[in-house]
Amino acid sequence: MSTFIARALAVTGVLLVAAGTQASAQQVASKRSLNLDGARRIIAAAKQEARSHNEGGVIAVVDDGGNLIALERLDETFAAGAKISIGKARTAALFKRPTRAFEDIIKNGRTAMVALEDFTPLQGGVPVTIGGQVVGAVGVSGAASAQRDEEVALAGVRALADAAGGTAGGDVLQAGQVAVGYWAPEAVRAAFAKGAVLLDDGNGSRNYMVHASHRDGPGMAEVHGLDTDIIYVLNGTATIVTGGTVTAPKTTAPNEIRGSGVEGGREHRLARGAVLVVPSGVPHWFRQVDGAFDYFVVKVR
Repeated sequence: MSTFIARALAVTGVLLVAAGTQASAQQVASKRSLNLDGARRIIAAAKQEARSHNEGGVIAVVDDGGNLIALERLDETFAAGAKISIGKARTAALFKRPTRAFEDIIKNGRTAMVALEDFTPLQGGVPVTIGGQVVGAVGVSGAASAQRDEEVALAGVRALADAAGGTAGGDVLQAGQVAVGYWAPEAVRAAFAKGAVLLDDGNGSRNYMVHASHRDGPGMAEVHGLDTDIIYVLNGTATIVTGGTVTAPKTTAPNEIRGSGVEGGREHRLARGAVLVVPSGVPHWFRQVDGAFDYFVVKVR
């Protein structure tokens, strides 16, 4: 075998290995995890909150798979609280929602949910998120009331948020009964890079959604039967047509129509800082997009 051929084969082998490595990397998703130090920080803050009200309580912290990381039972708290708090934390982690939501759903008549396996629909479980990704959850049982169970859990989550420079949150911090969503700047940038939904729990419990949208070219015409789109342009310029008649319309999902374009209608020139509100039922079509175009869409139903 000539030296040239040998070198060519060697280079080919390196390229194949590199390509295989790249392909493998593309098939593996990176994720953040809540570690023991984070769990301990949550428990310390939750304990402080409980003691400030002269309450007992059991605080359990799990990872995103519902596996227990750490647990602490304050003095004079009933022994069964440990099992209940773990159940609350596991439920919040696996369903990625505060357990209060499930208690409310069952109170409103959907009692069949109690048949779910390994499910604790009692207020006091709260998911922990970093940059919009659920990394675990905390569950509390044994405080003065169900509301206090949740407040003690949220105190732990806030402590982790402070330690992480405000990056923990994303629908876990709450004011009264209203969930507060927070996404760190790096999470928002990542969402815009690929065009992604920031907020949509997919189960209809909210009447709004938030999209970090990105376009590099025109798209299909759209008609939303239920959603009003509130568009705020972050970067770039584009021309959108509203109203008129959708060309070659097709129903792609319940209350959703797509088409190849719009006949008639009114053109709007969109640039940074512009706001456009498209009511439900109104056709709209990005007819022209000048390079990279980033915009927030708040869908209100």
